[in-house]
Amino acid sequence: MPLQPGARTVARPPFRYDPAVIERFPAIVGGVIVATVRNGPSPEALAAALAAEVAAARERLAGTPLSEVSSLAAWRRVFRGFGVDPTQYRSAAEALLRRITKGDDLPSINALVDLANLVSVRHALPVAVFDTRDVRGGTTVGFAEGTEPWADLGGSATEHPDPGEVIFADDAQQVSARRWCWRQSRASAAREDTVDVLVTVEGHHAEAPADVAAALADLDRLLREHVRAQVHRLAILDASRPALE
Repeated sequence: MPLQPGARTVARPPFRYDPAVIERFPAIVGGVIVATVRNGPSPEALAAALAAEVAAARERLAGTPLSEVSSLAAWRRVFRGFGVDPTQYRSAAEALLRRITKGDDLPSINALVDLANLVSVRHALPVAVFDTRDVRGGTTVGFAEGTEPWADLGGSATEHPDPGEVIFADDAQQVSARRWCWRQSRASAAREDTVDVLVTVEGHHAEAPADVAAALADLDRLLREHVRAQVHRLAILDASRPALE
């Protein structure tokens, strides 16, 4: 349908926190990168850096319950805040570190996944790399109505989030992440032919402003170094600046 004279289209931000999420979780700090990349298998230097970070995390966290790590404890409180048991559904960062501290290795997936895991392990923060080829409009972090379509990373069946849980969804209500930072959708996962990405790193703890800034700087450097990223947008968002304009 053609635009009527004088009509204007409204551009949605490529990423934003819904006001209702900001109201309930005002401590959120989110680092965001929008970039074009050349993904592929991890180069030897990246694989070695990830292995070294895993070894350092095992040593650093030896004898320390993950529930006592401030960034992970904050995510547990947030999960409870939207009705999710954080011991049944763990934040992505806690799940990754739990795997490491139990002695399991992290298999190399591709460069984007590996560099995201490296930064998540280093900073104990959830890092997500979203392939945005199927995204309609922008991505909003908001509360689910329960009708939005979702396909798990490990499956193909269409399901729906629980009403009230925090999700990442585009303007067509396609869900790319459930339970805030628990798991991504199948369509949004980074694969070797991924070109356009949205990268996020988030925290709620008292040190989140400094920790997210440091993690975002690492992501920016690693993206440029290992997947030849052309970074279009880079910002830190919070309650005072909830959208990437």
